Amino acid sequence: MDRLDNTIRPYAWGSATAIPALLGVEPSGEPQAEMWMGAHPGAPSRTARGTLAEVVDADPEKELGPAAVARFGPRLPFLLKILAAGAPLSLQVHPDLTQAKEGYEDEERRGVPVDAPYRNYKDPNHKPELICALTGFDGLCGFRDPLRSADLLAGLGVDSLKPYVDLLHARPADAALREVLTAILTAAPDEMHRTVTAAASACTRLGGAYAPYADIARHYPGDPGVIAAMLLNHVRLQPGEALFLGAGIPHAYLSGLGVEIMANSDNVLRCGLTPKHVDVPELLRVVRFEPGDPVVLRPEASQDGEEVYETPIDAFRLSRYVLPDGGATRDLTRDSPQILLCTAGTVRAGGHELRPGRSVFVPAGEQAEVSGTGTLFRATVIV
Repeated sequence: MDRLDNTIRPYAWGSATAIPALLGVEPSGEPQAEMWMGAHPGAPSRTARGTLAEVVDADPEKELGPAAVARFGPRLPFLLKILAAGAPLSLQVHPDLTQAKEGYEDEERRGVPVDAPYRNYKDPNHKPELICALTGFDGLCGFRDPLRSADLLAGLGVDSLKPYVDLLHARPADAALREVLTAILTAAPDEMHRTVTAAASACTRLGGAYAPYADIARHYPGDPGVIAAMLLNHVRLQPGEALFLGAGIPHAYLSGLGVEIMANSDNVLRCGLTPKHVDVPELLRVVRFEPGDPVVLRPEASQDGEEVYETPIDAFRLSRYVLPDGGATRDLTRDSPQILLCTAGTVRAGGHELRPGRSVFVPAGEQAEVSGTGTLFRATVIV
């Protein structure tokens, strides 16, 4: 197996302290948002044999296994991250596989440069994802019941929000959510800026259920995404709990440290809380206007101690082992590629000692014995 040297991405919303604290190193003072583990071309992990992308490209069947290559192609189909949100991320949604292929092919036909800031589809792949909390973790996930959103907006006492409140009461749920989100994102910028400013002041004054939106508005003053965020469920995960985010589900991470796994794609359509491009027509094509309570996942333990976070996705599978003091050596060998990540304690994986934040890549079929005391996450695929 290969010890991984991983890149940390310094996005502006990242925490300056959370990843350094996990790694046991001094903070640099700069935001450290995500640590990437995998073979994504934007920041592939490094090994003694070269980058993980180079290692996989040299012999895909040996590294990934014949079954994984047959199913997902000659590339590692997932990307594993440690994510540290010190400020809210953009409000966003991901396409399904058909939408991603259609959108990518359309932009290729039209000659839209792949690095253009207004390009929506960087690749023809979908991007389902799972976030598992390592600390208390706050986020927004999916539309809440429109009548609950209407009550939340009405409670602010902002006159310019009344048309949205009336729409949320007057229409069937899916139509109401579509009309209100469209109205928010297409409103005159000056008018929306005044509305957001008034709503933010009211959120700060009222506190309680409004506190998360007051914090969002402090980071994104005047952004229409502040109002759009109030259409979504606010979720707080406890350590070990997770959220699965499928295609079309609007979401945003607000704060906390977690382990994230996703299909290996860059396709993101933004709804707000960002200075980046927002393509409203394409966004409305992709969003699923289906209200409902978010499903918080808790791992299901098997007899061998593996705790699995069940999702409907084959391109990734996330599980964890909580290894007790003095526990027996466990054999984690699989006929599919794996990344093993330690998040607590000290774990030996093959000849490597893993402390928090350290990881290894295990090629398909390679012997993978682990021992020690701590928490180990396992990322792999289902074939």
